Amino acid sequence: MTTQAASAVPGADPRVTAHAPERSLLVASMLTMSGGFLDAFTWLSLGGVFASSQTGNVVFLGIDALSGQWPRAADHLLPIVGFLLGAWVAVRVQAPLCCLMAHIACLAAAMLLLHRIPDPIAIFGISFGIALQSASFRHVERWGYLSVTVTGNMLRAIDQFVSTSDRDASRGGAAMLVLCLMFLFGAVAGGYATKRLDAAGLAVPIALSSCVLLVCLRNRRWRDTG
Repeated sequence: MTTQAASAVPGADPRVTAHAPERSLLVASMLTMSGGFLDAFTWLSLGGVFASSQTGNVVFLGIDALSGQWPRAADHLLPIVGFLLGAWVAVRVQAPLCCLMAHIACLAAAMLLLHRIPDPIAIFGISFGIALQSASFRHVERWGYLSVTVTGNMLRAIDQFVSTSDRDASRGGAAMLVLCLMFLFGAVAGGYATKRLDAAGLAVPIALSSCVLLVCLRNRRWRDTG
């Protein structure tokens, strides 16, 4: 799912906005690693369904529907609906930190209730939470990115590397490649943790998102007191 990048704060200095902690490569890396982790986790724990990569869900939805496997098709439809709803809420409220806290709450609830509630409800809640986060954090410095996929970030990297009009283009391309690697690292960590820890593995993306929240809150507190 492609969404429009959030606009800068009205009246803010673009240079200051671009270097805000919310747009730092560190924050983007942690959120992207979380996205890769959650895709691996839900694929292994919740019956071959993706939480972040809605492209994969759309592909399997079409394949299962064509073959008449309607229950399987419905399993892939639910996270798509959850993601769309979460993205709609995030775009409407325009409150990134509140959406990040709600994302953490969704993951915590899933960790506590996984396999105690029907798997489709769990995947719906996880996808809803992921969309809240990914639709709220869509810039690394001044470049747009998505924390739930690598395809778009790969294309953005190529765009930056071949650009001849932007003197910082190589920096943007390198940032996109870093995010692609972080998604890969997250998927590897997700596969390992899921096999070893099952539901407790969700503590990893919860910790990553909590670190992002602390970084953003600390910076906001510093700006308010400064």
